[in-house]
Amino acid sequence: MAAVPLELVKSGVAVMKSCLVVDDSRVIRKVARRMLEEIGFAVDEAGDGKEALDRCAAHLPDFILLDWNMPVMNGLEFLKALRAAPDGGGPIVVFCTTENDIEHIQAALEAGASEYIMKPFDREILEAKLVSVGAI
Repeated sequence: MAAVPLELVKSGVAVMKSCLVVDDSRVIRKVARRMLEEIGFAVDEAGDGKEALDRCAAHLPDFILLDWNMPVMNGLEFLKALRAAPDGGGPIVVFCTTENDIEHIQAALEAGASEYIMKPFDREILEAKLVSVGAI
């Protein structure tokens, strides 16, 4: 699948869509960053849900790729806090995790996730999911 340009025009200025990758694994963050940058996103990273909330308070991204199991604040706690915050309903959130039982998926969707993908994933899977949720 070819990369899709992700620039928006705001006030006559081209702006790249932003993504926040939230995962306690540095390796997963780096791999996801590389894929997302190749697709055309400006990418930031956070190692847990608390750090992600702080980053969202500073700059709300267009899209969040979110792990479930993390220290300090897990993905579900982060998502609930995000959705309760002013403008927190805006970002598209895709859970990216090894948790694949129906209870986890249902809890994520009920908390406001747009979609769910399983680890491990590749660029083709990620890009297809981004298209399906309208992020690209």
